[in-house]
Amino acid sequence: MTSRRQFIQIVPFASAALLAGRTAFAADLPMVDEKDAQAAALGYVADAAKADKAKYKNFAAGQNCATCQLFTGQAGAASGPCKLFAGKQVTAKGWCSAWAKKA
Repeated sequence: MTSRRQFIQIVPFASAALLAGRTAFAADLPMVDEKDAQAAALGYVADAAKADKAKYKNFAAGQNCATCQLFTGQAGAASGPCKLFAGKQVTAKGWCSAWAKKA
C-alpha cells in the first residue's frame, strides 16, 4: 500500500512523464500534404507566400498558421497540430482559407 507521503513524492514524476509523452506524440505526427483532398479544398499551402491570392481574396499578408486560432502547436515551433487536420501537423508558416486570427 502506498502512503500519502510516497504518493506526493510520485505525483511530480508521473506528471512530467505524461507531459513528455504528449509532446513526443505531437512531434511524431505526419505533415499535411498539400495534395491531400481536405488540404486542397481549403487551399492549404506549406508557405503562406505561395497562397493563391487571386483565388482566396481573404488572404492578407502576415496571415499564417502560427497566427491562427486553429493552430495548436507551441509558440515558436516550426510546425504543430491543427484542429482542421486531425492526426497531422501543419507548418507554422503555412496558410489555408480557414485562417482565423488568434485571440
